[in-house]
Amino acid sequence: MDKIEINELEINEANLRQAFPVVSQLRPHLGLEEYIKLTITMKPQGYQIFCLCKNEKITSYAGIAILTNLYYGKHIWVYELVTDNSERSNGYGKMLLSHIEAYAKDCSANCVALSSGLEKVGAHNFYENLMGYSKVSYVFKKLILPGI
Repeated sequence: MDKIEINELEINEANLRQAFPVVSQLRPHLGLEEYIKLTITMKPQGYQIFCLCKNEKITSYAGIAILTNLYYGKHIWVYELVTDNSERSNGYGKMLLSHIEAYAKDCSANCVALSSGLEKVGAHNFYENLMGYSKVSYVFKKLILPGI
């Protein structure tokens, strides 16, 4: 029988190297060194990592922060949620997101919120139909290029 555990991952270089093969499936534009640098930079901003491990191997990864703003109040923002391609459809994403929801309740947060790319229709189905999330807004972005 497989051993499944969900734990907060301490943000340090060794742990980030171990997590990179999974998180890189969601963030393929990042190389290992840039991922490590950005994640360590995000730590003082409240960035936390939770991982679901199957037989002590990272299978699912969630990067979150506890934030407060005027429209959600205190909430958990999920920056990353990804399960290894070879382990999808086994319920691990649901287990990890459910763990984050319980963590939000323990932290007295009002909600869990996230953004998902328009092209990620399967993820939208997961959030809306399996996890009970509502589509409440659009996210807009404008690139700011240096020297232009």
